[in-house]
Amino acid sequence: MATSLKAPADPIDSRLVRKLADILTETGLSEIEVEHDGLKIRVARQLMAAPAVHYAPAPVAAPVAVASAAAAPAAPARAAGEEVKSPMVGTVYLQASPGTPSYVKVGDTVEAGQTLFLIEAMKTMNPIPAPRAGKIVAILVEDAQPVEYGEPLAIIE
Repeated sequence: MATSLKAPADPIDSRLVRKLADILTETGLSEIEVEHDGLKIRVARQLMAAPAVHYAPAPVAAPVAVASAAAAPAAPARAAGEEVKSPMVGTVYLQASPGTPSYVKVGDTVEAGQTLFLIEAMKTMNPIPAPRAGKIVAILVEDAQPVEYGEPLAIIE
């Protein structure tokens, strides 16, 4: 008795993957994930300004000590410039990955649209651009600090 072995059908529907990719393009999202009957499909695109990097949380003690020092000079600078506010709830990062230079430092001159920070929200890195050209007079957040919607991140003069 001969038995024929059939290759299992490919469980991934390439049309579905293409349709999900089209949705990303149409909506401007950076990733989308669907799950059905135990099959999970995630389609993501990497933004040029924001590498998809996952960070380990920073030690709790370090930001507390540094935050108090950064808060003192920030108060006078608020009146002299425009606040760059967080457009979402998430975790702010000052550099693309641990050990690399910060996107900006106090005193840097930036161009409109230049990436100032990354905010991780729902496992997606979102670049935070400068709203206008100017000089960074204060950075009001620390690396790996949780931020709220509308929270001031920096001051541009």
